Amino acid sequence: MEILRNEFKSKGTAFTTTERENLKLRGLVPSTIESMDLQVQRIEKQFFNETDSLKKYLYLSMLHDTNVSLYYRFLHKHVGECLPIIYTPTVGEGCTKFSSIFRRPQGMYLSKNDRGSIRSILDNWTYDVEIIVVTDGGRILGLGDLGMNGMGIPIGKLSLYVLGGGFKPSRTLPIVLDLGTDNKTLINDPLYLGQRHSRLSGEE
Repeated sequence: MEILRNEFKSKGTAFTTTERENLKLRGLVPSTIESMDLQVQRIEKQFFNETDSLKKYLYLSMLHDTNVSLYYRFLHKHVGECLPIIYTPTVGEGCTKFSSIFRRPQGMYLSKNDRGSIRSILDNWTYDVEIIVVTDGGRILGLGDLGMNGMGIPIGKLSLYVLGGGFKPSRTLPIVLDLGTDNKTLINDPLYLGQRHSRLSGEE
């Protein structure tokens, strides 16, 4: 059952009869065995029937959270339609609303509270890493200081690097350095997930 919850290992309904037996998945997924290409057709129907870009962004984020293989299979087939969704311009709106649309953590979140413990905290990431993208959320796509909400940028960039650079998805790591924010709107937002203090600077 655990494999179905692992976004890097799940194949959705593409598990073969033998795999379902060996992995004890019988009864946990629909009985029909589908190819990845057939599953992509289902994604296409849902994605292209939606007209709102942010909802498409959320849909692809959900897909990434549950089935990374299917996510990239779809992206590879529809690069032109997906790039403006997973990165600019839609990622900008996704960042401004990151805390309010948050569903599941991706990557790592480091703040001043982690001083002295960074090494041990990084060890909490259990996958081998080949590429890291880091942001402090300070200047996001001309939108200004978005604090922790800037996490959408390294997540989006790493999707591009997997698509174009051939990196293995499980070996990518987005990181946000939550240094606070000078954005009062965020600080006063009860749903904001970042540190609620002015942005650290200099030796701070």
